[in-house]
Amino acid sequence: MCGITGFIQWRGDLTQHSQLLVKMTETLANRGPDAAGTWISGPCAFGHRRLSVIDPENGAQPMIARHDDKVYAIVYNGELYNAPELKKELKQRGHHFLTECDTEVLLHAYMEWGPDCTGKLNGIFAFAVWDGLRDQVFLARDRLGVKPLFYSRVDDVFVFGSEPKALLQHPKVQPKVGPEGLAEIFIIGPARTPGHGVYKDIFELRPGHAMIYSREGLRSYAYWKLESNHHTENEEETASRVRELLQDTLERQLVSDVPVCSLLSGGLDSSALTALAVDYYNRTGQGRVDTYSVDYVDNDKHFKSHTFQPGADGPWIKRMVDELNTNHHYVAFDTPELVTALDNALESRDLPGMTDVDSSLYLFCREIKKNATVAISGEAADEIFGGYPWFHRDEMLSSGTFPWSVAPKMRAGLLSPEVGEWIRPLEYLGDRYSDAVAEVPKLDGETGKQAQMRVMSYLNITRFMPTLLDRKDRMSMGAGLEVRVPYCDHRLVQYVFNIPWEIKAVGNREKGILRKALEGILPDDVLYRKKSPYPKTHNPAYLNAVRTQMLGILDDSTSPILPLIDAAKIREIAASPESSSNLPWFGQLMSGPQLFAYLAQVNLWLRKYNVSIG
Repeated sequence: MCGITGFIQWRGDLTQHSQLLVKMTETLANRGPDAAGTWISGPCAFGHRRLSVIDPENGAQPMIARHDDKVYAIVYNGELYNAPELKKELKQRGHHFLTECDTEVLLHAYMEWGPDCTGKLNGIFAFAVWDGLRDQVFLARDRLGVKPLFYSRVDDVFVFGSEPKALLQHPKVQPKVGPEGLAEIFIIGPARTPGHGVYKDIFELRPGHAMIYSREGLRSYAYWKLESNHHTENEEETASRVRELLQDTLERQLVSDVPVCSLLSGGLDSSALTALAVDYYNRTGQGRVDTYSVDYVDNDKHFKSHTFQPGADGPWIKRMVDELNTNHHYVAFDTPELVTALDNALESRDLPGMTDVDSSLYLFCREIKKNATVAISGEAADEIFGGYPWFHRDEMLSSGTFPWSVAPKMRAGLLSPEVGEWIRPLEYLGDRYSDAVAEVPKLDGETGKQAQMRVMSYLNITRFMPTLLDRKDRMSMGAGLEVRVPYCDHRLVQYVFNIPWEIKAVGNREKGILRKALEGILPDDVLYRKKSPYPKTHNPAYLNAVRTQMLGILDDSTSPILPLIDAAKIREIAASPESSSNLPWFGQLMSGPQLFAYLAQVNLWLRKYNVSIG
């Protein structure tokens, strides 16, 4: 993967801003530790940091091509999994290639089909093309939003980048946050409404969208979105099709010129991908698959089974390692490392995030990077196949809000009265939920339970899944590791979205149809074990550390968060053993300890990024 950035300015000499472009590009060095490049021509300035995966000797960016005396240039972050097919088609149309990298394929695809090229692409991507023929820049983001892309238009300058930090280097883009941004932080966060960049002048190009910036102005549009269609296959045919799609997308994503490994938790999703990878490696003579798992020092001593996390993963990891004969690497972190890495996680996101769930992933990816450049992850299967508890509980299905954003009144009560009155968090949350529900593509004749489950599925794919993809991208790229997510193949997502709930949950099990599709691939005990999410630390030392940190922030009169929160309320929670440890807050993994860590991250973010409120 890579990091991209740049700016367009129709007036003035951009060559005078070459050092500014270098500065913006260097903020993305972790995303691309292997090489850097910049290009300025006329009104266009592009910067790129490269992580070499395919054809490391070639494929430097920005990549330039010429046709009929017109110049085309591209900066690109991602992987095209159908690059060989596209290249063959483009050769038949008269295109000639100098490298084996997919960047050149993508650039020629744009030269051949223009903005319509997005419909041809299978992969994860965010890219910008300078189009000398049309005198415009074209930007696009993959259908599910696996790869990030932010932009800002201030006065006569258009700025873009893989992460907000690149944009914030440009003097036109300031770290200002208004009432919407604060509402995103305090009532939506660590999720984020699609399209919102939190900062006042920074926006996100939404998944499945493209954008054109020319002298006439800025225009964005959706080139892809989920569609509701009648599902005609029976249970057996559906399971077969799911298996076929998953195997095809995984094998496409195993192609690499650098080492590939698999993240293995012992759960259904990662075990399935690892088993399919092992089978593919055996068939192609590529040797043993390297696998990695993460845990925490003394977690076995402190683990307590509960609804969201019914069992520890350790025995199941060993079960799958023995079954598949992988070359496994056990990675474990202690509490001090997790707390220290909260700062790294914040800097990787440019925003407060999922606290120790982020920092542990950052540390995990940093460890993997010592031996591998590309990893396969089971991210997104729960959102797509209906794995979370909120798919299966009536009170959560009918809550009238995002089911992972629990206790909104409690969250709103943490704000100072003045800020609460200004941003109206509960009203903001209600509006964002209504907007999301209004987007759901309706299916004629669908009512009752089926319609309810379609809404829940859409909310998870378009609102919760981006939070985890955001996390996966920032933490992995913060360590210079590329993580691929086969369950996010748009063909698979679109197909599964239309599977009726009684088939999707066949056997009255979460992800029932995925389990059925994997029969014969996984051992039955693994195939039908109860879902367990990404592991988190259960060590009380973590709670003590983040609670103490937050109380220190409250005691410091210079803490920038103080005017925004009700300090007395936070102290009250800190003094309550039950609230401190078990307070429901966000999703499955974030409770009392994560609340303290999140507020500490907000404080650090305000200070470190010199955020102004207004």
